[in-house]
Amino acid sequence: MVKLLLAGALILGAAAPLAAQEYEDHNKTLMDHGAGHLMDMGGGMVMGQNTDTLPGGCDKISETKEITVHAGHKYAEKFPGRMFAFDTQEYQFKPCTKLTVHFINEDNIRHQWMMHGLPKYLYPKGMFHLEVSGPAKISGTLILPPGDRTYLVHCDIAQHMEKGMKGQLKVGAGSGDLPSIPGVTAYEIQDDYQGSGIPVITKPAAKSAAAPADASAPAASAPAGSAPAAPQEDSFVSGITVIGLALGFLLAPVLARTFKGMTFSEAVTHAFVLLRHLIEWVLGAIAKLVKKLTSNKSKMLPGG
Repeated sequence: MVKLLLAGALILGAAAPLAAQEYEDHNKTLMDHGAGHLMDMGGGMVMGQNTDTLPGGCDKISETKEITVHAGHKYAEKFPGRMFAFDTQEYQFKPCTKLTVHFINEDNIRHQWMMHGLPKYLYPKGMFHLEVSGPAKISGTLILPPGDRTYLVHCDIAQHMEKGMKGQLKVGAGSGDLPSIPGVTAYEIQDDYQGSGIPVITKPAAKSAAAPADASAPAASAPAGSAPAAPQEDSFVSGITVIGLALGFLLAPVLARTFKGMTFSEAVTHAFVLLRHLIEWVLGAIAKLVKKLTSNKSKMLPGG
């Protein structure tokens, strides 16, 4: 019995550090690549880190705040039809707040917390970006711009935002609400699985061959035994098609020799050169014709 108790104590003692470190902390291994870009080889990334440079219009940091954002499949369970979500969908802070975001991914896949629309002179690509692979934690800091504005925060992994992983961050009073924020605003395109909202496309009913003719419509008179005339538009299109095919067969050998051995880009460039020469030749021919007609007209005039 004593041996069993000792074995149990050893197992619990060995498991305690693992339980305490539930998520890998990527901030211990991040390397600074400059311009607020931090990353490591384990799938952790911070882009747009800014801890001390004030945005234009901010005289000082108004307040210092920290938030912890959890991301995972389980947070989407309260939103029907969604697959992923953050634990919080809406945030609000004063302008010029120094904000540190602790991002915890609770899934065994990659997730992001991205904020768009920031001033590009201070944040490369106008973006603050936290990313981590697997169950892990990563932190980053930015200074919010002045003014009242609503910013999109989301996961940019394919289909994660569409499946529910998005929110909004309001600076000051914000500039309104964004569409399709789970639990905050209505979905812009709401899925409907009950069949009531599915549009039905109906095809026009085919005319029956045996349907009686409209008595009020005048009967078309045509000579007996003569076939109905084909529409003029069809004849014109058919003629153009025949001429185009004939020219294509005639010019195909010449074009094949001309473009032989060229890359696609070289062939396109050469085709434009040929087209330019053709246009110049046509314009020259027209100019000569106009000049000749003008000369003949002047000779026909009295005293010409």
